[in-house]
Amino acid sequence: MAIKNLDNNLISKQEKTLVPGYQFSWFDWFCLWYPPGWLILFNRHWQHYHTDPDGWNWLEYGLFLLPGGFYIALLIRWLRLSFASLLRRLSWKTSPPQNNSKFDPNYQQAFHQEILKPIVEYYFQAELQQIENLPTSEPLIVVMNHAGMCFPWDFLTLGYLLSKARNWVVQPVAGLSLFDHPWVTWWLPSGWSQVLGAVKAEINDFAHAMEKRKIILYAPEGLRGPRKGWKKRYQLQTFDGSFMQLSQRNQIQILPVICIGNENLHPWTINVKKLQKLFSLPFLPISPLMPIFVLFPSMGIWAMKSHLRYHIQPLIQPQSHPQLSNSRTQAYQAAQMLKVAMQSQLDNLLQK
Repeated sequence: MAIKNLDNNLISKQEKTLVPGYQFSWFDWFCLWYPPGWLILFNRHWQHYHTDPDGWNWLEYGLFLLPGGFYIALLIRWLRLSFASLLRRLSWKTSPPQNNSKFDPNYQQAFHQEILKPIVEYYFQAELQQIENLPTSEPLIVVMNHAGMCFPWDFLTLGYLLSKARNWVVQPVAGLSLFDHPWVTWWLPSGWSQVLGAVKAEINDFAHAMEKRKIILYAPEGLRGPRKGWKKRYQLQTFDGSFMQLSQRNQIQILPVICIGNENLHPWTINVKKLQKLFSLPFLPISPLMPIFVLFPSMGIWAMKSHLRYHIQPLIQPQSHPQLSNSRTQAYQAAQMLKVAMQSQLDNLLQK
């Protein structure tokens, strides 16, 4: 069962730890307005609630804002951490304790209210549509088309909107690159994705979350969604069938959601597959925006302004075929049938 009254829980936790809520300063508002500053916002918010001696510091934040400054900041931080590690070894001291990487619903709520709210409501102007289809019961598997070839803003935004509408705790299934890719581990604090509730896109982790009767946000296209690029932005890719098996096995309803606008989060992109594989990236977009990203790598978590609209579709009940939970073939076929239905609805919405 999802955790209720998170606002009260958050206040209670802050009172116990004597940590007040995060208040925006003029610098934070500047970072919200200036795209290279979004990464600063994410890290400063984390450092307000967590001890992070190895995180970015003020000098490095300042360099983020300058063309090419991120590379200097990266070098400074690498030297700083290397020197600190050397001193610890020479003095026989142990490494500083790492942050607990377990899901923290209170921190998720704080992040939603203090960081995501102005971005989702004023920058993306995101909204839920056909809200009469949104159930009040839980658990659920919320499946959504995924696009944009950028930081998963379509996922973060839907998670925020669902939490706001129903006071739910929503956990997204995220690609492994958001947990352990070197770029992400340098950009964002250690354990950031896990603490915010992300579930690794591995069948055992997905199944474990379902067994706990959670509300899971899932992209059945997987990385095929954002990889499809601009040319195929409105063409749903092959759906993975695992969510159909887990829905049947655990008797959990499926809520399809169609997002319009996520294709414009990073427009005019193509995926360079050879370079993507060379650098072990989930995708490597090439677009007219890339020269700006090269000058300001901290913009890697930024996205273009796009009106995100989420059209909630009728709820799908677990299928009454016991063999579906054990048959990959039947689960795959059922997933493709849902894909066809969502594609048809997507096409209809685009014509309006």
